[in-house]
Amino acid sequence: MKHLVCGWIGVICLLLLSVACSRKEADYTIAVSQCSEDDWRAQMNKEILREALFYPGVNVEVYQAHDDNTHQIKDIESLIERKVDLLIVAPNEAEAITPVIEKAYDAGIPVILVDRKINSKKYTAYVGADNYEIGRKAGEYIADRLGGKGRIIEITGLRGSTPAVERHRGMMEALKAAPGVQVVASAEAGWFRQKAGEVMDTLLDAHPQVNLVFAQNDRMAIGAYEKARQKNRAGQIAFVGVDAVAGGVESVAEGKLDATFIYPTGGDKVIQVAMAILRGEPYQRENILSTALVNRANARVMQMQMKHILTLDQKIELLNHQLDDYFLRYSAQTMFLYACVVILILAGFLFFFLVRAFWVKNRMNTELSTQKQQLEQQRDQLQEQRDQLIALSRQLEEATHAKLAFFTSVSHDFRTPLTLIADPINQLLEEKHLGERERNMLEIVRKNVAVLLRLITQILDFQKYEHGKLALLRLSEFNALECIKDWTEAFHTLAFRKHIQFEVKAEGDVAQYVMVADAEKIERITYNLLSNAFKFTPEKGEIKVVLSRIEKDGQPCLCMEVSDTGIGMSEEHIHHVFERFYQIDAQHTGSGLGLALVEAFVQLHKGTVRVESEKGKGTCFRVVLPMKQEGEVKEVIEKNESLKNLQEGAVLDAGQETLHQWVENVEVDGTADKEVVLVIDDNQDVRDYVKMLLQDKYTVIEAVNGQEGIRQAMKYVPDVVVCDVMMPVMDGIECCKRLKSELQTSHIPVLMLTAYAMDEQRIQGYDSGADSYLTKPFNAKLLLARIRNLIDNRKRLKSFTEDATVVSGKQSLGEVDKGFVEKLKALIEEKMSNSDLSVEDLGAELGLGRVQLYRKTKSLTGYAPNELLRIARLKKAASLLASSEKTVAEITYEVGFSSPSYFTRCYKDYFGESPSEFLKRRDGKN
Repeated sequence: MKHLVCGWIGVICLLLLSVACSRKEADYTIAVSQCSEDDWRAQMNKEILREALFYPGVNVEVYQAHDDNTHQIKDIESLIERKVDLLIVAPNEAEAITPVIEKAYDAGIPVILVDRKINSKKYTAYVGADNYEIGRKAGEYIADRLGGKGRIIEITGLRGSTPAVERHRGMMEALKAAPGVQVVASAEAGWFRQKAGEVMDTLLDAHPQVNLVFAQNDRMAIGAYEKARQKNRAGQIAFVGVDAVAGGVESVAEGKLDATFIYPTGGDKVIQVAMAILRGEPYQRENILSTALVNRANARVMQMQMKHILTLDQKIELLNHQLDDYFLRYSAQTMFLYACVVILILAGFLFFFLVRAFWVKNRMNTELSTQKQQLEQQRDQLQEQRDQLIALSRQLEEATHAKLAFFTSVSHDFRTPLTLIADPINQLLEEKHLGERERNMLEIVRKNVAVLLRLITQILDFQKYEHGKLALLRLSEFNALECIKDWTEAFHTLAFRKHIQFEVKAEGDVAQYVMVADAEKIERITYNLLSNAFKFTPEKGEIKVVLSRIEKDGQPCLCMEVSDTGIGMSEEHIHHVFERFYQIDAQHTGSGLGLALVEAFVQLHKGTVRVESEKGKGTCFRVVLPMKQEGEVKEVIEKNESLKNLQEGAVLDAGQETLHQWVENVEVDGTADKEVVLVIDDNQDVRDYVKMLLQDKYTVIEAVNGQEGIRQAMKYVPDVVVCDVMMPVMDGIECCKRLKSELQTSHIPVLMLTAYAMDEQRIQGYDSGADSYLTKPFNAKLLLARIRNLIDNRKRLKSFTEDATVVSGKQSLGEVDKGFVEKLKALIEEKMSNSDLSVEDLGAELGLGRVQLYRKTKSLTGYAPNELLRIARLKKAASLLASSEKTVAEITYEVGFSSPSYFTRCYKDYFGESPSEFLKRRDGKN
């Protein structure tokens, strides 16, 4: 009952909160994207926010682009995704901002342009002054001020913004009536005061005689004035600006500026038009604000008006704050009233539940009696199920023994043919007339035969343990520290190749580690623990073997800790790690008997083995064995007489399953004609074998897993990738998917190798983008044929190229490759006039290195990047020669050639005639 009451309280509180919050939600959200941040725009923002106060339910958000096209485009894109009700934009540059404004307009969001326009008619309304008219009035004033004769300098705003363009056009139109007024220089200062000073510094040095400076806003005019004053020329020059904000009017009153023109902000008008649009009321699409001249005659009056307006603004803000306080008080009183109502309702509910509790208690007593009877029935059923589980457990145990018996039987059958294989291989390796290729292949066979023999021995040992035939220990006296150092010596090579820090250390004196035990089984314990550690430890990890002598139950014991910084295990895996045939995942394959044998051998020595692990941080196995076993000592093992099995087959086994060997690839020349094949496989022997098959015809590079393969493919951009499916770190399916999604590698054919022939895995591989499949063991001739066909098919795609700079729509390219070709074409057309443009510059624009760009472009188009650039320039030049009256030299530099002579030579090589011969032929036709 208490829980039910609390639930009702929560529901009522949520309803009250939703009511309170709903009153604060805005009816309309208006976003303002300002191109820059200055006094004029700050005044506009104040007017917009102040006018919005007269429209309850309107939320205005102001964003600043800080004169950055990319920043403003990103802001508008996010506002489109938010689906704001209306967008107010002052575009930084018309050409750059036009596409995103058109996108907002097409998305159904009303767009009001303020101050500046765009190169499109896709906007809802415009509010701002007529910049052309301001420029025209400025030109008339300049002509009148100079008496129709003089030299002037123009400092413009951002060239790409419409105010800069229109003000310049208006001024020049007005000055046509005063031919005696000469514009000696026009420079861009981007609307900034400091930059205008820097520009003015240069212009004053270049033009010793200047009568007037016209800056397209007051900030630039003041910056120009300050620089002229530093050079003691301010008294000789009149300065005219535009905006008439506080700083500009003050400068006119102080005599720094000769005049300025009012450029109204119109923030109140913007909100009025916006609300008319949102409410569906009539509105005017073009809202042109008026302007006027401010000079010394009226500057003081303007200052007084501005101060008065500022005082009124402050009073309005004060009233707004007071209204907010009143609304807060009203809300608090409303919530208090709601709380009182809630308390009354809860009191009613409490009374109702107290009355209801009495009869609920009686009903529950009846139900409990019924449930008791049901529980007794369930207990009987559980007893029956337990008996069934016991029977199933026995059946499972019998099945496990049958599986082990089958493995043992098969293992016995394997030993004879493997022995017959191993001895002839060893004899063949002793032959002196063998070639290097044949010797390498036989060495691979010998290594893998040793691995198979060791795995078979492991299965047989476990079968003996299962049947109690390993109960007897072959005792010997030996120094555990010295022997363990010998047994682990071969792992140092493995650690070096895998870049793993591996060390064996002991506490105390060497003499205290003399023990009586079964040395062979302790060696097997050491090997299996280290094999497991190397299997799950990635490159640049750390593995330690730490020995110590401890006391346990009153007797001395050897404590051996094998720790690593590998992937670690979850709690679930720790509980099953010593179970036979148990594997953590499919990527780290093995027999599943190694750790089970460790536990078995430790138990034979009446010791203990314990594991501690944390996911992502590593694992530590701790083995504790009595220093002296009871029984007859068969032999004494001296130093350097310990078992040497590791040298032949033990580490080979670990390498087959776990070694991510370090591969030092040859340098691949990005312009070489010999095709490049990348082989990705975690098995060193497989990589060596494939490399041996391919190295005569191809340049072969290697990688030990999918992650390393992606890095190699991104670096060298091979012609084809041969990739295994089952690998640690990153498997072949994920590797293929990543290769096909990256710009640098999306065009590369991928041939998958797999030991499994299941259709499901093949489907998964093809879904990830694989081009072909081969099942292990594979035929060498088939592998070579598949690789040759994949490369030839890629080359055939080039024949569909209709133009040197564009790939035909018929070509079977993926979306990533099509986008790359189109982007490369657009980039070449945009940058071709730059004679310093290099392949490295093109690659930097596309996010690719020189080799990556060369190999990808050559693969897709059949041309190198520099060839594409030269052809594009020559075709552009041919078009200009045919359609314009420009000279050969002018066209040479316009299309990006560094000299006319070089251009003429390239033109004749490509078109079969020189530019001058073409011009003569063209004029002759005319």
